Amino acid sequence: MEGRTLAHYRILEKIGGGGMGVVYRAHDERLERDVALKVLSPGLLSDEAARRRFRREALALSRLSHPGIATVFDFDTQEGVDFLVMEFVPGQTLAEKLAGGPLPEKEVATLGAQIASALEGAHERGVVHRDLKPGNIMVTLKGQAKVLDFGLAMLLRPAGERSQIETLSREHAAVGTLPYMAPEQLRGERMDARSDIYAAGAVLYEMATRQRPFPETSAPRLIDEILHHAPQTPRSINGRISPALDGIIVKALDKEPQRRYQSAAELQIDLERLGAPVLPRAAPRSRLRGLWWALLPASALLSLAALIVGLNLAGVRERLFGRAAPGRIESLAVLPLENLSMDPEQEYFADGMTEELIADLGKIRALRVISRTSAMRYKGTKKSLPEIARELNVDALVEGSVLRAGDRVRITTQLIQAATDRHLWSESYERDLRDVLALQSEVARSIAREIKIALTPQEQARFAEARPVDPEAQQLYLKARYYAAKDTQEGARKALEYFQQSIDKDPAYAAAYAQLTNTYVMLGYTGIDVLPSRETMPRAKAAALKALELDDTLAEAHTALGFVRWAYDWDWTAAEKDFKRAIELSPGYATAHLRYANFLCSLGRFDEAVEEDRRALEFDPLSIIINHGQAWPYHLSRRYDQAIKTYRKTLEMEPNFPRTHLRLGEVYAAKGMYREAIAEYEKFSALGGGSTMALALIGNAHAQAGERHDALRALEELTAESKRRYVPFFHIAIVHAGLGDKDQAFAWLDRAYEERSQFLVDLKFIPILDPLRSDPRFADLVRRVGLPP
Repeated sequence: MEGRTLAHYRILEKIGGGGMGVVYRAHDERLERDVALKVLSPGLLSDEAARRRFRREALALSRLSHPGIATVFDFDTQEGVDFLVMEFVPGQTLAEKLAGGPLPEKEVATLGAQIASALEGAHERGVVHRDLKPGNIMVTLKGQAKVLDFGLAMLLRPAGERSQIETLSREHAAVGTLPYMAPEQLRGERMDARSDIYAAGAVLYEMATRQRPFPETSAPRLIDEILHHAPQTPRSINGRISPALDGIIVKALDKEPQRRYQSAAELQIDLERLGAPVLPRAAPRSRLRGLWWALLPASALLSLAALIVGLNLAGVRERLFGRAAPGRIESLAVLPLENLSMDPEQEYFADGMTEELIADLGKIRALRVISRTSAMRYKGTKKSLPEIARELNVDALVEGSVLRAGDRVRITTQLIQAATDRHLWSESYERDLRDVLALQSEVARSIAREIKIALTPQEQARFAEARPVDPEAQQLYLKARYYAAKDTQEGARKALEYFQQSIDKDPAYAAAYAQLTNTYVMLGYTGIDVLPSRETMPRAKAAALKALELDDTLAEAHTALGFVRWAYDWDWTAAEKDFKRAIELSPGYATAHLRYANFLCSLGRFDEAVEEDRRALEFDPLSIIINHGQAWPYHLSRRYDQAIKTYRKTLEMEPNFPRTHLRLGEVYAAKGMYREAIAEYEKFSALGGGSTMALALIGNAHAQAGERHDALRALEELTAESKRRYVPFFHIAIVHAGLGDKDQAFAWLDRAYEERSQFLVDLKFIPILDPLRSDPRFADLVRRVGLPP
């Protein structure tokens, strides 16, 4: 390019380059001045629309007028070459200047104040730099800092062959130079002036120490450091730095934007004060004035001292007695671990590791651990940690990140005391993927040790028994759990496929068998019109038994087996034994408490069921299904007003939860409020709750309301639908029950008995079958199902 002319700019020499393009010194033939001409890298502006947008925004930047900002003069295109024309600033970049070593504190303060002034000038015009770094700051021959490329990081995405340490890749939304990017910038969140202040803090750090705040050279590790770790204090690296400068830099680098300087002007003022000459000390006061406290009586002095210590003024209590020990931690929540891979496809891995850590901690009897469903509701939240802790009613929070790179996985966790928002402990763990189960157990053990929770010998043994697992099998397992957690039929089918693939890869993977059981249970949930129990429950039972053969300490497997023995085998004694064993193994497993509560309702033990539901809610307070389940004991025990109140409370949390509309409709129908019942059933159907279930309930409500024609029409539709796909026999039975056709109702109930319908477990108490209770055939059906009379 040297010697070439672009428009009226004659290129003289190359003076720099980077990912956005190459910079030349050029001569403006019209205005007879030297300029800096940046030839943009090919492909940065993909089409004419992009060029027009860039021209408009670049020229808007030209309106920035500040002595510390290099002015933008022009943007043009010639013969396929896009170029930007800027003020030529003789001197050297700050990066070049730092090659000679750290700068004296006075020069750091002076240049830093000039940089902060330039930032403030741009921020006042609504422009954020987004890519402040030593290479974008010129130091003129007179020692004046000039900030280059202002706002260009917003206009251009990085390109070329720059290393990953220098810039994030083109695929990611965030742009900038990685070592200087603020945590919120890395997370792709909204940036503002405080993001530039973080970058300025990183530049100040480098000026004072000649090293970056985080010298890590691996991009994934560097991201982890920026997001979760505090840098060494500048003063610990360069002992000549004053405490005042050290404090300024540390404040600018705070990970939380609200705790940094809130404007560049504030940063500028502190740096200018640091560089200002020290004024002479004021004349001393008289000895009498300085010893005013000596005139106070001893009792007053003691009271004053007690007040100072009690209020902890100026931190005197910590200085005298040391920092107070944190309050006892008896409950905690594990917040969703952050996916540091920057690959959305790996989100399942981070979510799965979160769930596994929660499950491991939930096995500790002395600790209340919030279940996955509630914890995952805080994924991506902007709420503060104390606010989350209050909502979950926990003493502490665990947050952190997970990074999978090849066959290695790294988990970083931090323990935060909820009341004070104080970090109590932080640690990183790295293992081969084959040892990921041992890694999870190690993290859980470390957390228990840190909060001084005593593990029983059985708990210690379970944590110590983690075996190696095939990495591919483990990834398939985590994918399956990710889909299963969606709580949809499509998700359940995908989960089934991935769990089976996981088992095929590692036939000894007990947890995969346990979760396979749960998936079959979900697919066999006849209330959602899926598969007959005879197709799913035997498979579920076989998988649960295999899981327990491999590892009889799996609470999930005992819970799933208990469900099959209750809902399909009708083996009440064995089912209760399984549920109790699951709760014994993992007291924090909310699903075990919920399913045991449902089992107790089938037997009419409603007060016990209420208590188990309460326990489930204690461990998973934000779970919709568990909040919904709180109403079931009231529903079956005919405490309808309490049931309605509880169902409505669930709908306040999630207005579109289908099953709650279904159950609320059933309660309305039991109270004779048929219009309201039908409206709820229609909402259930519209929300994807299962067309045949909705048809059956609507037909029953019309029948009980005396609207026989509408009831028969619903029955015809059900019959026609049964010729196309599976329709549970119980659904047809309840329409006949509403119509008063007992012979047909019992005929269909007998067929439901033959297919071992899950609905029959609540036979004794479900209100919709009340028209049949006086018939001797009903008592016989109860006896055959095995329910106590």
